[in-house]
Amino acid sequence: MIYTCTLTPSIDYTVYVPEFESGKLNRSEEVYYYPGGKGINVSRVLKRLGVTNQALGYAGGFTGQYIEQFLKKEGVDTDFIETEEITRINVKIKSAEETELNGPGPELNQVQLEALTRKVQAMNEGDWFVLAGSLPGSIEAEYFQELANICQENKVRFVLDTSGPALESLTAAPVFLIKPNQQELGELFGVEISNIPEAFQYARKLVERGTEHVVVSMGGDGALLVTKDLEMSAKAPRGTVVNTVGSGDSLVSGFIASFSADQDPIKAFRYGVASGSATAFQSDLCRKEDVDKLLDQVELYPYEEKDVTT
Repeated sequence: MIYTCTLTPSIDYTVYVPEFESGKLNRSEEVYYYPGGKGINVSRVLKRLGVTNQALGYAGGFTGQYIEQFLKKEGVDTDFIETEEITRINVKIKSAEETELNGPGPELNQVQLEALTRKVQAMNEGDWFVLAGSLPGSIEAEYFQELANICQENKVRFVLDTSGPALESLTAAPVFLIKPNQQELGELFGVEISNIPEAFQYARKLVERGTEHVVVSMGGDGALLVTKDLEMSAKAPRGTVVNTVGSGDSLVSGFIASFSADQDPIKAFRYGVASGSATAFQSDLCRKEDVDKLLDQVELYPYEEKDVTT
């Protein structure tokens, strides 16, 4: 079974306003409500790719109920831990310029954290645990390291897609897959990464620390894969980018969907890039038919340059 975990989910309330004016009444032409959070996006895309999974995390109030109902309608099983706080609502105003208002995540207590730990402890060999999205600074890094160690002991594949101090503290933990973008990879090492050779250089450092697979999304420059035995770059399919939200999450979903079926990192990398691109080329998350159409357009190249200076 594949389990995703979103600690701070949300309802993303997206409104389209032709000409947004601050301080005045604005009337929207289109309104959408979607469950938000990187782990939730991974679950939704996995299901669309035909892969059964379960969404974990924390949810509360009427907004938490809405998220669970939405996911169940899409066929995603859920097992959220209840919070007394109402799950946040993030407002996204789409106009000539995009404006976002993000609510605060829940304050999680020790009892709630222990409930998540028990769920991870109950996972079996061969399962996946995908920890994605922002990790609250109020939770000690040792807690997430404990989850990583539990996964290692139980032979559960631990996937990490987050950023900031929590990501830095977990790079020494046993991780099956990390997917930073170019900026996040640079932040990990306190540098600015401006090109593909530099991205490979720092991705290698993560592998040297113990991560099995590092996939770095590079925007218009495609993506790269680094493992102990492989270094590949991918040129993404050409198309009109409509919305990049969820593209990285879709890349993670595609990689997991393929690898869980074939255990082939190269095939998984190709499928992940196609999935990320398929989402970027439309207003919503990708579907399997969208990914299949792009699969043959993903060009993979072995990376040969080994000596890169900073």
